Amino acid sequence: MKAGGGKEWFTAAELAELGLPGLPTTKRKMNERASADMWAMRVGNDGQPLARASGRRGGGLEYHWSVVPAAARAALAARAIETLADVSPQPETRAAAKWRHFERLTAKAKAEAHRRATAIAMIENYVEIGRLTKSAAVANTAARMKVGAATLWNWLKLVEGVAAADRLAYLAPGHAGGGAEAEIDPSALKLLMSDYLRPEQPTFSSCYYRLLKGYAEPNGITLPCERTLRRRLDKQLDRRVVTARREGAEALRRSLPSQRRSVEALQAMELVNIDGHKWDVFVEWPDGKIERPLMVAIQDVYSRKMLAWSIGRTESAVETRLAFAQLFANYGIPAACLMDNGRAFASKWITGGATSRFRFKIREEEPLGILTALGIKIHWATPYRGQSKPIERAFRDLCDSVARHPALAGAYTGNGVDKKPENYGSKAIPIDRFREIVADGIAAHNARANRRTEMGAGAHSFDQVFAASYAVAPIGRATPEQLRLALLAADDRPTDKRTGVITLHGNQYWAEELSQVAGDRVTIRFNPDDLHAPVHVYTRDGRYLCAAPAFQSSGFSDVEAAKVRARIEKRHKSAVRELIDAEQLLSAAQVADMLQRTATDPLDAPTVVRPVRHRGQTAAALKPLIQAVPIAREEAAQDARIDRMAGGMRRLRPVE
Repeated sequence: MKAGGGKEWFTAAELAELGLPGLPTTKRKMNERASADMWAMRVGNDGQPLARASGRRGGGLEYHWSVVPAAARAALAARAIETLADVSPQPETRAAAKWRHFERLTAKAKAEAHRRATAIAMIENYVEIGRLTKSAAVANTAARMKVGAATLWNWLKLVEGVAAADRLAYLAPGHAGGGAEAEIDPSALKLLMSDYLRPEQPTFSSCYYRLLKGYAEPNGITLPCERTLRRRLDKQLDRRVVTARREGAEALRRSLPSQRRSVEALQAMELVNIDGHKWDVFVEWPDGKIERPLMVAIQDVYSRKMLAWSIGRTESAVETRLAFAQLFANYGIPAACLMDNGRAFASKWITGGATSRFRFKIREEEPLGILTALGIKIHWATPYRGQSKPIERAFRDLCDSVARHPALAGAYTGNGVDKKPENYGSKAIPIDRFREIVADGIAAHNARANRRTEMGAGAHSFDQVFAASYAVAPIGRATPEQLRLALLAADDRPTDKRTGVITLHGNQYWAEELSQVAGDRVTIRFNPDDLHAPVHVYTRDGRYLCAAPAFQSSGFSDVEAAKVRARIEKRHKSAVRELIDAEQLLSAAQVADMLQRTATDPLDAPTVVRPVRHRGQTAAALKPLIQAVPIAREEAAQDARIDRMAGGMRRLRPVE
């Protein structure tokens, strides 16, 4: 039908040019799609064919817009090629149901449908061209195709009154199965499913036998054969349920297609990822111990080039710091870093102050780590998900090219307890020599040509991809002071309440300036490789205080140490004396002279006097004094009267 007067017939070339979803974009591929989907044989609901001769130079067919998939029809409507695209679900016709059944058939069943359609076409050709009767045409076709005549008559009956475009679907085998479905006791079926869907992954045969002997026979329940029950479970159970119950959540996750992430939008040094790798090689350390070394390495995500690495005994924050120091010195500062939540990377020395860190106790007062201090954005990889970090693929390659290097023959341990080589443990290579081999191997790894990565495109090496992008990428650079500050480990430490001494890993550090912050907590930055070097001390708000040298212990009878101590004390006293003199303080006498004496008001004599009587020998001794009290009291009262009269006279004013 024509929807609103829009275009409704298209050639294969026109459909290809439109770039519709779900359809090819070349004429040849579009013709192949039309042939595979049998567009030329389809008819509409009114029985009219949906393909017709184009009538153009060169011939060919053009197809009605309704033959394309629903997504393509919707795209046609969006482009206003037709005014209204009829994409709403319509009641399914018998022919459509047949075609839907045909799509679900196997290739063998579809080939059988094509063979039957060929037989029907041969019969019709005999009738039309050979002018044979239908019975004779059926007999000739049966002889040529080695098919029984009765079978051919049945096929003819199947397509009687069916449009030629739909014959293939009607002739497809339509096996109905083996009759009625066997009845199974619901409780027995549930028990079987519960037993089979366990993490221990028992075999179906053992589950069936337990069900038969332990439940069905004692309860008089008849079970179908094992094969029938197995088909029932395969039909009834979703495969995802089987995977989740028997193999676990991780297996269910792996059943999804792998996520493909493009790095085309990145640049060199825009994102790096770091991880640790334990080598399958025995090395001999300077102290004579033989162990497997561990390497902390940094890789550029865009180019996949290995940029920096450090080899030590464990995956520690120290090795991580050394790897970053190498990266900063050779290439600059990356914009972001992808890492996992391991102790070496989530350490406060590396990521201290990062709000997204989920390891260790995060404190507001903790000092900034290397990455946080330099403004490097931190991305945390999903735990136990190796594919989240591209560097894991590099480690796999290095296991082959470096760990199995001829120079390490006899030192290679194998990558599993069951994969030890014949010469296991026969040799241990010195650590310095091993570091040289690793450096050479990583250089060869970066320089190998024709890498099949997204940016290598099968033609370039990691070095070439990195160099081309590095030349034009904005690379962060830090000043020497910033690098020195960032590459020192930081910690928040208390000072002694009395002396201001800072204690770190059994060492004591002190400077005269620490006396001002005695008892307070301070931030110190230090070199973990040299704990005897001075530590740099900062206040909690970031102000620099001093560089405090190590305050080492001395021998009990060490005279030279005693002299040094005496000089320190003398210098300390002299400095304090100078500070006191600078304040120009007053002497105690000067302070006393400058203070005024506090005046006190005299008290009036009491108007009521309580007599106090003495008894005993004390009373006899005090008798002369008691007798003198009335005389003194009378004299005091007379003096008081005279004072009051004088005061009254002073208050009188003359009156004119």
